[in-house]
Amino acid sequence: MAEMDKPPTINFSLEKARGIQLALSRMVIKQDQIDAPIKYVAGVDVAYIGDYSIGAVAVLDYETLRPIEIKLAFVKTSFPYVPTLLSFREMPPAVSAIKRISVKPNVFLVDGQGLAHPYRLGFASHLGVTLNLATIGVAKRLLCGEVRGREEDIWRPIIHEGEVVGGAVYTKRGSKPVYVSIGHKVSLETAIKIILTCVRNHRIPEPLRVAHISAERAKRELE
Repeated sequence: MAEMDKPPTINFSLEKARGIQLALSRMVIKQDQIDAPIKYVAGVDVAYIGDYSIGAVAVLDYETLRPIEIKLAFVKTSFPYVPTLLSFREMPPAVSAIKRISVKPNVFLVDGQGLAHPYRLGFASHLGVTLNLATIGVAKRLLCGEVRGREEDIWRPIIHEGEVVGGAVYTKRGSKPVYVSIGHKVSLETAIKIILTCVRNHRIPEPLRVAHISAERAKRELE
């Protein structure tokens, strides 16, 4: 069990948080700046239990999707749940877990939105810009916009306010899509290719699936 981290003290201000969000959204890089070839890919997930947050990072070999390293971090939740500002709540446990890994991934898959967010700064983008990492948002639900295109396509664009902000990617036949969007330093085309490469027999890409299982296991142990 990882030791408990202390999150920074946050005096919550909706106006201040929204201002930070808008400023960071302008810093999102939408072109590929990934170190190639990709050798390691990581999944980032956050779970909650009571007043605490569990950050989980799973680093996998990109070719074999074999887990290389898994790290957890436990912090006291310091930010309230506010729709469209969820990234502020999830950053402390995620950052704490990322700081513990010894293997450097080329790209991080983040359980949450990236550009496909009303203010263009979901968790994946917030994390990527703050830590200067290549990130991809992989969400289970659509937060904004609508999915268009042909139903038979392997992925369909998500349109919000006239802009393509992501793609609904069908990773498993007969299942709902995952909603993929640019986090930081990865183009949408490359993001979708990476997601499809990281899928095995499940709807959720393996790095995120392993991170989620690890976070939930830690949660059960705490309970």
